[in-house]
Amino acid sequence: MNEIQIEPLSILVIDDEPLARRRLIRLLGAMPGIKIVGTAGNVQQACVLVAELLPDVILLDIQMPGGTGFDILERLGNNAPAVVFVTAFDHYALRAFEAAAVDYVTKPIEPNRLRTAIDRARMAIAARTSAERVLELNETVRALRQALRKQEAQVADIWVKARGEFIRIALDRVVRFQAERDYVRVHTENKSYLHHESLASLAGRLDPAEFLRLHRSSIVRRHCIVGLRQAPFAALIALLSDGSEIRVGRTYVKHVRPLSTER
Repeated sequence: MNEIQIEPLSILVIDDEPLARRRLIRLLGAMPGIKIVGTAGNVQQACVLVAELLPDVILLDIQMPGGTGFDILERLGNNAPAVVFVTAFDHYALRAFEAAAVDYVTKPIEPNRLRTAIDRARMAIAARTSAERVLELNETVRALRQALRKQEAQVADIWVKARGEFIRIALDRVVRFQAERDYVRVHTENKSYLHHESLASLAGRLDPAEFLRLHRSSIVRRHCIVGLRQAPFAALIALLSDGSEIRVGRTYVKHVRPLSTER
């Protein structure tokens, strides 16, 4: 009797971090019945490759330069394949959409957990029609967005990547935030980390009672301002507890001057 030949499951890996893509490829390579058809590092590239390669499954990161995993799903619409989210969100946030997702894997990735997710994706592909997958995907996106909004509104700490690992930084350790193009440099008393978020986005989530914007590219913790110095042309220099000095932008001077009377 001839054995039935099962087509390998084709997978496209979408993550902006090369190290994360390599790790996923290595873990998938150890699984039978898997064919990695490509990788993508941003929204535009991902959409193009999905259209060209028609993968059965995409492993999709949520936050990346130039957009998010949500943007990719919205662009793909009815052409979206089965999705396994690969995310750094903690388990408490994930509970909000656990029932709606095909599956998710948290970073750092645990091999057995990834294997389970791939198995679930395989079963979902076999069991569901395209229309059912689209409806479920829309529910997943809505749940994820709701979880993100809730998390953003109640931000108490920040996750950053350092040497391939995620580090949680409590906001009460932060001295200042400095814009670096589309990213933010997070400064504590003795270290700094690059955070994948714009300063404008972060500013909307910070408590104005705790943080004060000194410049379009700088936000500082109020109690870390240890002094103010007059500069030429009526400008101000803020002296911070970590030894740094930040020039106060003209539009922000009126918010900073009252600090001198509070001390």
